[in-house]
Amino acid sequence: MVVTTAVNKEAAKRSGTSCLRQKKSVGLSCVEKKIEAAMDQARSTISKIFNGEPHSYTRFNLTQNMEGDNSQVEMKLSSDIDEEVGGNGVGDHLNHNSTRKPYVAQKLGRTPKNLCFMAATTLLIFIIGYLIGYLVHRKKDAAPTCALSVERFEGAVAHETGAAPLMDWDDVKNLLAQKLDAASFEPVFREFSSDSHRAGSPGDEVLGNKVIKKLIEYGMKTWTDEHFVKVQDPPASDSNKVVFNGTTESPKGFLSYSANGKVKGAVLYAYYGQENDFMSLRGKNINMTGRVMLVRAGRISFAEKVANAAKMGAVAVLIYPDTSDYPTGGTPTELFGHVHMGSGDPYTPGFPSFNHTQFPPVQSSGLPTILAQTITSSMASNIWSKLGGQNVPEGWQGLEGPNLGDQSNVITVEVNNVLNEKKIINVFGVIRGFVDADRYVVIGAQRDAWGVGFATSTVGTSVLVELARSISDMVKNDGFKPRRSIVFASWSAGEYGSVGATEWLEGYLSSLGLKAFSYINLDGAVTGQNGFKAAASPLMYSLIESTLKEVNSLNPIKTLFSEFARGNWESNVLEPLKLDNAAYPFIAFSGIPSVSFGFTSDKSEYQYFGTLLDTREKLNMVTGNQVPQLAKIVTQFAGHMVLRLVHDHLLRLDVMKYDKIIRTNVAQINGKVNTVKRMHPQLLPEALTVKWMISASGSYSRASRKLVADIQNSDLEDIEMCRIINDRIMAVERNFLTPYVSPREDPFRHILLDAGSQSLKALANHLDLLKEVHPNADADLFRYQFALATWTVQGCANSLAGDIWSLDNEI
Repeated sequence: MVVTTAVNKEAAKRSGTSCLRQKKSVGLSCVEKKIEAAMDQARSTISKIFNGEPHSYTRFNLTQNMEGDNSQVEMKLSSDIDEEVGGNGVGDHLNHNSTRKPYVAQKLGRTPKNLCFMAATTLLIFIIGYLIGYLVHRKKDAAPTCALSVERFEGAVAHETGAAPLMDWDDVKNLLAQKLDAASFEPVFREFSSDSHRAGSPGDEVLGNKVIKKLIEYGMKTWTDEHFVKVQDPPASDSNKVVFNGTTESPKGFLSYSANGKVKGAVLYAYYGQENDFMSLRGKNINMTGRVMLVRAGRISFAEKVANAAKMGAVAVLIYPDTSDYPTGGTPTELFGHVHMGSGDPYTPGFPSFNHTQFPPVQSSGLPTILAQTITSSMASNIWSKLGGQNVPEGWQGLEGPNLGDQSNVITVEVNNVLNEKKIINVFGVIRGFVDADRYVVIGAQRDAWGVGFATSTVGTSVLVELARSISDMVKNDGFKPRRSIVFASWSAGEYGSVGATEWLEGYLSSLGLKAFSYINLDGAVTGQNGFKAAASPLMYSLIESTLKEVNSLNPIKTLFSEFARGNWESNVLEPLKLDNAAYPFIAFSGIPSVSFGFTSDKSEYQYFGTLLDTREKLNMVTGNQVPQLAKIVTQFAGHMVLRLVHDHLLRLDVMKYDKIIRTNVAQINGKVNTVKRMHPQLLPEALTVKWMISASGSYSRASRKLVADIQNSDLEDIEMCRIINDRIMAVERNFLTPYVSPREDPFRHILLDAGSQSLKALANHLDLLKEVHPNADADLFRYQFALATWTVQGCANSLAGDIWSLDNEI
């Protein structure tokens, strides 16, 4: 027998639907319990009426009908089951043509007495149904328990529905400004200062543990990477020696990765050891083969000086700090550094130095084949005083002697460096993003130093830790939710050539190339107070400019914007990214847009880098005791860049900046090709044309403009579309790494920022050699490199365009 009670739509939503939700966590709802009690009463009454045993409850449904207008309460008793299964099978009771009599009629017959009894029974059932409906309706209005429990349930499952709530940018930058204070840097400087923390030493490990303890304190997920790297150190029992005119000197400074041995040759002064300096010597018809080059420190890296000298046929290089560049007040200055023309462990080129990697013995092509050693300025003066030969070229005169040296000025150089394997530890912490957690910006600082290394490592590590504290606090207590993740990294073995950072890049190259969209370097962030310099990927130029303006408005210090305010900010603030900059391998090896910046002195070089004199006192001297104040501003500068990159829906990387650079390089190559074809038509065939490279340049230009248009027309609330556009932006730098050169043979493969054989700069230089019919010129090799460079530019344009049906096929 079926009893159906209609309940209005509102009752269904507030009683039926809500109570069903609550049933998941608390069991049977209050409404069901009362209905079940009423049903028990009905079963008992019916059983008594029919003078039989109570029948069991078989099915109870509380459902909305298809129209959504009401709810039904349906009861089926065991009598229904008897009827359903007692014939030809399930469902026979639905057949209205059945000849079987109803169960009650068969039992009672159709006498007047029985009919009256049935009418009374029907009335009783009607009353019971009415009572059930009344109880349901009354429960809806009168009983608050169920409704209250539903409210608590719904409140407990609140969750993100998509993009992270976007905090207004002005609120974000003001929050960061509130978190930073110059006075807070003093205790951090003290905590991370150390007299001895050379890479792999106990002091280095102690500092690493301090960093990771801080990151854990700030609530970050932390981890470490261990690498076993080979580095060269000075001999422990012996010493390196320089013998000149009967006097033997044993300098304490050294150059890691120098060739070992003992050589003898005539001294030749080569100024700073730059390519044009050696060209000046060649112009004087000076034979440089077998010579020992004496060069000043500065302008270019030690590794570049040695590599340039090796090309000229030199057998050794002596590098000294000229007093005009290193005004140390008469204190002997020992120089420390490395001469690997690359970065990372040179004995695992292109792959990581994890302890589980078992490769055959191999070494980097960037290791020098000649000896290299540093000497003090006083040692250099003793040599200068006895040199003969030609006068130095015009413009070279300084405090040195007037002569370059001749074949009679013989000097002996002996290098006995020791190759050691050391365990180094990189330390990491992460603030996870709320939308694209698998996309991240990396911000890092070197932790090791030759000596105290206050400007080299202490300031950068302190800025890293303070920035981690500030942003963590913004996320934890102020409701800031970065869309993308932020990785904080403390590197070891930076003094040996960004070894820790490069090994990490090599270990996770395939992953980082797809997920890390920027690197921000904090090394050397404060080395003066009279200027501000930045070296970066062109993709980050616009971000640097906007950040300068914002930070300057919050910190109106004259030194920050003094040069920028007077003219073209790019010419006054930007400088090339050098080989020895820790940000360089991120761009040239991994294709990750990177930036390095900081306050500088008038000469833009800190004279205590690579010395044991890099102390707090020396840095105070060159900054006017403003180290905490300047550290606060560079922390704010770095923080603004980081937060901008993880706050906005779309990455603030300007793909149009490379357009001008490509066109400038292509125009230069085009002019030189035409010149060589005109002067030496036998070298380059008439069929060789720059047309296809020009076309590739045009493809990039059109693809970059199309992407800018897509950005302007994009729906910022469309998470998937934003991710697609950001992936196209991220691929630009990576696609400028030529795929035609092995990372093992040439790890730096960027065709626009590197000077390797595959770069556009190398093509222009090769054309100069062809123009001079130089012995090193190779027309066939040029054509091969020219074709590969063309297709690298076109490949980047194709990637930037997006889908394959959007490609520019004109080439």
